[in-house]
Amino acid sequence: MKVRIHPSWEKALQAQWDAPYFAELAAFVSERYAATTVFPPASRIFAAFDACPFDKVKVVIIGQDPYHDVGQANGLCFSVAENTPLPPSLINIFREIESDLGTPVPSSGDLSRWAQQGVLLLNSTLTVEAHRPGSHQGHGWEELTDAAIDALNRDRSGLVFMLWGSYAKRKGAFIDTSRHLVLAAPHPSPLSAYRGFFGCRHFSQANNYLRQQNITPIEW
Repeated sequence: MKVRIHPSWEKALQAQWDAPYFAELAAFVSERYAATTVFPPASRIFAAFDACPFDKVKVVIIGQDPYHDVGQANGLCFSVAENTPLPPSLINIFREIESDLGTPVPSSGDLSRWAQQGVLLLNSTLTVEAHRPGSHQGHGWEELTDAAIDALNRDRSGLVFMLWGSYAKRKGAFIDTSRHLVLAAPHPSPLSAYRGFFGCRHFSQANNYLRQQNITPIEW
């Protein structure tokens, strides 16, 4: 399996590559890609890290696991490949951005444009089997992504962490709020968006925080 990851992240996560759990994880993932349909494409497993170098991160959005339907997952949480219908959660994200900032809902759900500006779109679990949500949870991905969040928390300052839903809130519970801005809200899925995701105004809050630090805001 050929995968790409930015050298800055390869260095930041160096201790993970040599950990026993990672060898077991790599063997499991390789076997599943060989045996069945797994998303995203193997070359894009680390797309979130590859698109947003460690020292360029401004905002972190934490997802759970990749989309599990054909043609959707592209390695960035909540993002879908170009020319793919927008999933409900992503539609709700765009609706909140429109309400918050006045930015019209785009036709493309490929969020690479955010990643290139410094938004780390990180799923907790980086792979999933077709039509089996959560199928690769508990095999080690969570340890790797926890380590990534911890490295940002420890070695960077002035970042914005967006935690949507109880899963993301638990995963980001250790983030130092004296060094970073943590924004928490219900998940943007249709089941929970009306419980407080709509109206959370995370996108304007993030940009205001970045401006206060003389950092270029994100064009959402």
